[in-house]
Parts: sequence; C-alpha cells; structure tokens
Amino acid sequence: MRPTRAAILVAATVLTPALLFSAPAFAADASTSATPVASTTPVTPTPATACPDISSDTGTPVDELTDDQVRAAIQDILTDDNAGTGVLREANKALRGTAVDMRAFLKTGCRVAQAEDDSVAIARILAVAAQNGDKRVIKDANAALDANTPEALRAFLETGYAQAQAEDDSVAVVHILFVATQNGDKRVIKEANAALDAGTAEALSYFRWTGYRLAQAEDDSVYIVRMLTDPNISDAMFDAIQAVLDDGSPEALRYFRTVGQYEIDG
Repeated sequence: MRPTRAAILVAATVLTPALLFSAPAFAADASTSATPVASTTPVTPTPATACPDISSDTGTPVDELTDDQVRAAIQDILTDDNAGTGVLREANKALRGTAVDMRAFLKTGCRVAQAEDDSVAIARILAVAAQNGDKRVIKDANAALDANTPEALRAFLETGYAQAQAEDDSVAVVHILFVATQNGDKRVIKEANAALDAGTAEALSYFRWTGYRLAQAEDDSVYIVRMLTDPNISDAMFDAIQAVLDDGSPEALRYFRTVGQYEIDG
C-alpha cells in the first residue's frame, strides 16, 4: 500500500534535518545561502547478456553437442553487443582452447564470468548511489555484493536495482516537495505532486533528474523578478538581477537566489 501524501509529508518534516541528499541540489529557503551540490544522474544499466542454458535451449546436454555446435554457441555469445567484458574474455579464451575448454565454458565458465561482469556493474551503481545519497540502492547493492552469488547479483541488476532506485527517487521527490512548500515555489510544488500522483518509476526519475531543475528555474525566475519591485533596490542589485535574468540558465538563477543576492553590496 502506498503511503498517503499527508503521511509522507509528515515523515519528511521529521526527517528533514537528517536528509543529506547530495543530488540533485535541493531548493534552499530563499533567505538561506546555499551552494548547489553536483549531482550524478543514475543510469540503469542493461544487465550484460545472461549465459545461454544450452540444455534448455536445445534439449541437448552440452556434452552431447558436436564440437561445431559448441563453437557456434560460443560465437553467438561473442556477437552479442550486450556481452560483458569478463564473458567476452573467457569466451575468446575458450575458443582458443580445446573442445573440453569450450564445453567447460558453456557449462560453468560463462556463468562465473557473468557474475564478474555483474559485480562490476553493481559496483558502478553503488558508487553513483553513494554520491547521490540513495540509501535503498546502497543497501540493496551492498546486499547483492555481500551475497556474491550469480543469482543474487543478476536479480539485483534485473529487478532489484530499478525497485530500489524508484524508492529513493520517491523519497527525494517528497523532500523536494517539502522544501518547495516552505519556499512557496508553485511550479515545483505542482510538478512534484504530479510525479507523486503518477507514482511510476519513470515519472519520479524524470522529475528528480530533469523536471525539478526546470521547474525550480521557473520559480527562481519569478522570485528574482519580484525583487525588482523593491522600491529601495540598490543600483548594484538592480544590475545584478538584470545580468542573471539575461543569462537565464537554471544554474545561474539558482545560484543568484540562494547565494549571489547576498553577495551584492548595498
């Protein structure tokens, strides 16, 4: 059962001091000076091709295949664009060996090499998750690496990672919504709610890594334009506002709202 919006927001309120998300840089209160933190967008890797189950695919055990059939099966693996580095290395080594070597590769060697490739893929996922503070991905990736079985590694890549990333994206979007509500950032509030209402991994990921940046830029622009209505605005501030509005990039608007405006004398 998905938690209610109210329950999620209450949780976000309680947890906010402990939420140290490093990506994307979450909106700081307009009165707070904050430097945006760099982010690394998670990319869901396509798991390297699983080794074929020759016996299931052909109905014939590997030991009963002809040498030509064994060689052909290995060459099929080599022509797969999605084959991992370890699998490719061991497949080529098997083809340079004897018929026994080739059969050993199909029966056990490919699976071992596949687990090696999966471990590398998960380590990369873990590095990005650690940078982004994605706690569920970190937990599940470490669990798969600790188990260190071909089955656990493959299960994480094929299904576990997407589920864990969606959970972390959901938590991040709720936090964005909480801060945007404090700051009165209407476009961010609207788009965050839309992503949460959709509730899909795709919607949450898109908002977190693309939509939020654009929505925040719109709210920052509105905030900065309103600064021009201050009758006591200094010439230096006026010029700085004009410059950042001329730039118009999300990064420039965000920096000025959270940091730059406080660096202007007068």
